[in-house]
Amino acid sequence: MGTIIAIGAGIAVLTGVGAGIGIGIATGKAADAIARQPEADGKISKTLILGCALAEATAIYGFIIGLLIIILLK
Repeated sequence: MGTIIAIGAGIAVLTGVGAGIGIGIATGKAADAIARQPEADGKISKTLILGCALAEATAIYGFIIGLLIIILLK
């Protein structure tokens, strides 16, 4: 039973990989957009920060679910 719990927690924590890739892609696209239109820097930065916060929230949720799986199903 302990092995299944560890596998479930590991899968839950893998959400951080997707969030990291998404944030990296978004940051690269924002840098390209700012390079093309420097006057839109403020709007692009605000949208980037909001998107990164939402993507990071999914990683945090996955981490919390992984911890809950380990703690509650022990």
